Amino acid sequence: MYKHLYRRFIEANPTLLHFACHSHHYWADISREAQLQYWDDSAKHVDDKWNHIFSVKVPQAQRLIAEILNISHPQQLVFAPNTHEIVFRLLSSLDWNQKIRVLTTDSEFYSFDRQINRLSELPQFEVVKIPTLPFDTFHERFEQAMESADWNLIFVSHVFFNSGLVCDVERLVKDAPSECPFVIDGYHSFMAVPLNLKPIQDRVFYVAGSYKYAQGGEGCCFLYVPPATRHRPMYTGWFAELSKLSAIGNEVGYPTDAFQYAGSTMDFSAMYRLIATLEKFKDEGLTITRIHEVVQQSQKWFLEEVEKSGHPLVNRQTLIATDLKNHGHFLTFDLPSTEVTTDLVKKMKTRGLLTDSRGSRLRFGFGLYHDLADIKAAVAKI
Repeated sequence: MYKHLYRRFIEANPTLLHFACHSHHYWADISREAQLQYWDDSAKHVDDKWNHIFSVKVPQAQRLIAEILNISHPQQLVFAPNTHEIVFRLLSSLDWNQKIRVLTTDSEFYSFDRQINRLSELPQFEVVKIPTLPFDTFHERFEQAMESADWNLIFVSHVFFNSGLVCDVERLVKDAPSECPFVIDGYHSFMAVPLNLKPIQDRVFYVAGSYKYAQGGEGCCFLYVPPATRHRPMYTGWFAELSKLSAIGNEVGYPTDAFQYAGSTMDFSAMYRLIATLEKFKDEGLTITRIHEVVQQSQKWFLEEVEKSGHPLVNRQTLIATDLKNHGHFLTFDLPSTEVTTDLVKKMKTRGLLTDSRGSRLRFGFGLYHDLADIKAAVAKI
């Protein structure tokens, strides 16, 4: 139904069944025009390019994202080239001269997990990870952990990258200590699983980006900062002083909006691509709710075909899911071992079916460029 949005990627890979769109999503055709527009704007504005970007393009991106997340304060969105930069800037706003206690899960993406693992080697960092499985008791266990100690940072994903399970973040925020920064990693849910941030917009930080379901490609990530936040991150860049560059001295000042978390020079072509893609989706009537419905239908077809196939490894028994009506846009199957999973991924790739895995977990992603014929062909190649 929506293959026309991805004609260039599909034509470039005519024999490939791409079911890794939770990891490396096809880009919409419109993003190529946006990439060229960035070059043309750079040629047109030259030294005034930054003024054009920060007065026109950044507010445009802020408005589009705020509309999707139902945020009342678009100016509370700040951008960076990747989520790791954002994560470390958040961590650098804490007082490293004191004990730092971080509460998180065992299923956070590498941009946070690797960094927090490294920091946990320092004596002042204490990191507690709550297992997401068994998921039917996860929220209760996480709530108990929040109440068990004083925390300096709470970090949890909306959709867990290694399972597709959806966290009830609004429930957790409601019970979280008010003085502790609460960060939601929305990278595996933004433009996929609906989330209304308005009820908790004064309480949470939210980080996501354009690489996966926003379909704008790598290079444009963003952080939503609660309006009352007044932080002074140690990891800071010159974008945070854009409003007073001509009067900079030795004092390190910070804006009162989201740009207190700003970094430095980045390639804004990714923002152009993101804006173009989100605007195209609006023109097509592709709200997150509609996208979610399309993907849920594809997942339903896939599981029906899998059941018919009688595959010994990829089946309902190995599927990690509790509620397919409230699930991420990929299906995860927990196989006997990492070796078995890796071997199956390689075999499927030789047959023209691209997917991926994390440890023993095999992941199939679904996008707007899949139809029933694609799904039947994919299952036949497993």
